[in-house]
Amino acid sequence: MTNKLLASAAALAITAASAHADGHLTFAPGEGPFSWDSYNAWAEGAPDLSGQTITVFGPWLTPEDGYLNNALAYFEEATGADVVYTGSDSFEQQIVIDAEAGSAPNIAVFPQPGLAAVMAGKGQLHPLPEGMGDWVRDNYAAGQSWVDLGTYADADGNDQVFGFFYNVNVKSLVWYNPENFEDAEYDIPETMEDLKALTEQIVADGETPWCIGLGSGAATGWPATDWVEDMMLRTVEPDVYDQWTSNEIPFDDERVVAAIEEFGWFARDDAKVAGGSGAVASTDFRDSPKGLFTSPPQCYMHRQASFVPAFFPEDVEFGVDTNFFYFPSYAEKDLGDPVLGGGTLMAITNPSDGANALMEFFQEPISHEIMMAQTGFLTPHNGVNLDAYKDDTLRALGEVLLGATTFRFDGSDLMPGGVGAGTFWTGMVDYAGGKDAATVASEIQSSWDALK
Repeated sequence: MTNKLLASAAALAITAASAHADGHLTFAPGEGPFSWDSYNAWAEGAPDLSGQTITVFGPWLTPEDGYLNNALAYFEEATGADVVYTGSDSFEQQIVIDAEAGSAPNIAVFPQPGLAAVMAGKGQLHPLPEGMGDWVRDNYAAGQSWVDLGTYADADGNDQVFGFFYNVNVKSLVWYNPENFEDAEYDIPETMEDLKALTEQIVADGETPWCIGLGSGAATGWPATDWVEDMMLRTVEPDVYDQWTSNEIPFDDERVVAAIEEFGWFARDDAKVAGGSGAVASTDFRDSPKGLFTSPPQCYMHRQASFVPAFFPEDVEFGVDTNFFYFPSYAEKDLGDPVLGGGTLMAITNPSDGANALMEFFQEPISHEIMMAQTGFLTPHNGVNLDAYKDDTLRALGEVLLGATTFRFDGSDLMPGGVGAGTFWTGMVDYAGGKDAATVASEIQSSWDALK
């Protein structure tokens, strides 16, 4: 994003650690849009952990590791503990090695649930402090979803809450150019029925509604998997989505085929997509949103995750040249407002009193707000002050999270690599190119069967 996109009044009102006497605390106690009363009440009852070291290991590198350390400083201030975070770009491999060697950190930061679930089944994770699952259910938007995503079978096959989600991203978004919508007198659709009607209206007006690109080098096809996952969440119950990602129902189940065809409604019609349907698979996903900003516009809408502004032209200003709306659900299906995304989760890999205390600190709004004020950190925590978000874009994304009735993790990331990052990708390219949805789904299922 450009500096314009990242600027906001809230961010500019907050001064950094070097500007005040506390030195190691990034934001001065009592100042800024942070939940100081809650923090102070927690700190009064916090355990004395003086002399104890708590180790945390994860995938965050510079500058993200510095942002995390700035948040951890408030825990250290209250408890006297020393928290040491180490980041690695080989986290997934190294955490397995450390756990098997008996040298795991106290807390590990997993970039997705799959590896955490595997390690829990091997007895290499320890349950969260008692009652933390209930707390998440009561204090996170779509709380049961987060409990479910952090619940895995232990070594004895018993389900326990192991994962606490901290930092989330949102994929269920449609980006658009407000000026183009205003000039054409188009309204923001509130339901999927409205979105389809708008798509048809734009075509009737002689314009092109969508820019869609699946190109991504060796990973070509992944943007279409996000479309299908979003469509699954809007056409079936969440538990059916879960059964699909775990292959409890086959990939060629009629409900999955229908979701693929829902994507095709948008992507396989020459009139609905820039360059025609034949360009969908060959257009790079990084280039596809640029059609929103041409004159005249090549397209009016682009469905993509919260990271996509990184590929917008440099002079694009959020709220002026671009904005987004929630990828809506069907009113007639009454499935609520599901959100697709991803996120990192904290899990205890080497238990200690300090590790438990730190996990409980992550329930405090300020442990999220300090991150919100520094970087692209999003949270479903209902108790945070939204004014702490670094910019208007992040604040709006946070509001989408808080409005979710269901949250589900990116489905392809939950599938075996050969499927989720293999045949699902290539199958979607084949489908965009004209192959029948049922045939594609059957081929993907055959690849999953071959792994068993």
